[in-house]
Amino acid sequence: MVTQAVLSPARASSSQRLEPLRHVEAGVLDIAYHEQGPADGPVVMLLHGFPYDIHSYVDVAPLLAARGCRAIIPYLRGYGPTRFREAATPRSGEQAAIGADLIALMDGLDVKRAVLAGYDWGGRAACIAAALWPERCIGLVSVNGYLIQDIANAMLPVKPEREVPLWYQYYFQLERGQAGLAANRRDIARILWRQWSPHWQFDDATLDRTVAAHDNPDYVEVVIHSYRHRFGLADGDPRYAELQRRLAALPAISVPAITLDGDADGVVAATDGTAQAAKFTGRRSHRVIPRAGHNLPQEEPEAFAGAVMKLIGVVSG
Repeated sequence: MVTQAVLSPARASSSQRLEPLRHVEAGVLDIAYHEQGPADGPVVMLLHGFPYDIHSYVDVAPLLAARGCRAIIPYLRGYGPTRFREAATPRSGEQAAIGADLIALMDGLDVKRAVLAGYDWGGRAACIAAALWPERCIGLVSVNGYLIQDIANAMLPVKPEREVPLWYQYYFQLERGQAGLAANRRDIARILWRQWSPHWQFDDATLDRTVAAHDNPDYVEVVIHSYRHRFGLADGDPRYAELQRRLAALPAISVPAITLDGDADGVVAATDGTAQAAKFTGRRSHRVIPRAGHNLPQEEPEAFAGAVMKLIGVVSG
């Protein structure tokens, strides 16, 4: 089922900070995260993407907390105060690693099951966990639908107009691109935000609040590895080889799901969702959000929070 929400124009998000932060040892990481809502409420894991941070959920988290949810918003590997526990651990950004991080975080917090919700890298982590660990997933909210990477076919070209927005991915294959990200992470983020979310009215303070998370000492290495690995141009961390083998089969997602597209997304074009239907074997609906861009939870928090609450209602009802 495809629905199109009717919303007000995308607006500037809250200027508050998501504080305080907590820390938990989770697998290879010490993960920094923010939490809102009652400790005994249904858990929602809110997962950010590149080049953003936890403040994508600055307005979503209070909406969910007010409805009785326990919202947990972690900094992904390479972002903010999240750190690798060992210096020798490869700074991998591969999809299996971020999926494993999510399950390790849930284990570290003793969360048995949760709604997994995200976009971009965070949506991919949520899709991976939902596909490989469905017993841990109450339901899935994913912007841009099924996000598990088909690395075996990553070198097949798409239509030229869809290649153009991916310039940064090709740039990051070069040593020049790695040096450019290290030197210009704020300016690259600004350019991508504007290209990907043409209606989002963010200001310098909003940008600065997020790009502070990109000063993590592992940010550049993790980002570069992510974009090289997805094209099969960088080796993965051997600890995730078995997970990566399972992901290569592009496993279906069996849990209840709501997928979202922003109809102004400047990097992934909105669709009616039918092309991915076979990848969702459980109950799934698809929604297109008017004027929303790629950072959908920060641009249209009510729509994103509404999808989470709809899933909780379906499962609990």
